[in-house]
Amino acid sequence: MVADSGSPLVLLVEDEAPLVRLVGGYLRREGYRVQATGEGGEAVDLARTCSPAVVVLDLGLPGLDGVEVCRQLRTFSDCYIIMLTARADEVDRLIGLSVGADDYVTKPFSPRELVLRVKAMLRRPRQQKAQPERWASGELRVDSLAREVYVGDRQIELTRTEFELLATLIAEPAAVHSRRDLIHRIWGEQWVGDEHLVDVHVGNLRKKLGDDPGSPRFIRTVRGVGYKLERGG
Repeated sequence: MVADSGSPLVLLVEDEAPLVRLVGGYLRREGYRVQATGEGGEAVDLARTCSPAVVVLDLGLPGLDGVEVCRQLRTFSDCYIIMLTARADEVDRLIGLSVGADDYVTKPFSPRELVLRVKAMLRRPRQQKAQPERWASGELRVDSLAREVYVGDRQIELTRTEFELLATLIAEPAAVHSRRDLIHRIWGEQWVGDEHLVDVHVGNLRKKLGDDPGSPRFIRTVRGVGYKLERGG
């Protein structure tokens, strides 16, 4: 499949040339346009000028590393970010997600799996229930049309994934959502990986909302099942 000018653009930020050729080839065969760089600073500049739909970002870049690139991207872009890491350490994964990455893949990985994740990203948002245009409970207010969230008078800046997670809970405020259910609704049914990704994003969302999981005002953990909205927060 040949990409045309209207095809989604994937920015591939990776300093290993063979991996760039391999992954870039897979993405192009699936019809995506691909820009590539091995420099973190250049990646930020490219993202400003070419507005990628998805950024595939290596954590271990020389100079400006992937965490800092991700942090800078989130100051001006809500593109989807998939972090690549050669380190299996859980801390590395959590740091990447905490600064705004949507997903991560640990090296070595299958290029086909990465392409599937890119496809899943670009099919979002996937909420099956209609979201209310405006919703409020206690101090929490959500405007789905403007994609704005407030706790009291304080506006909360959320990533696209965090907003979609909150919107999914709001769409069915009485329901308890399992990790698998949230994966299907937000990441897509074809997504493969560790379902505990949901826990990390819930944790990030709670932190931004100022919600204590031990005494939740907004999001409650239902032990052994999943998460649900806490009404009247």
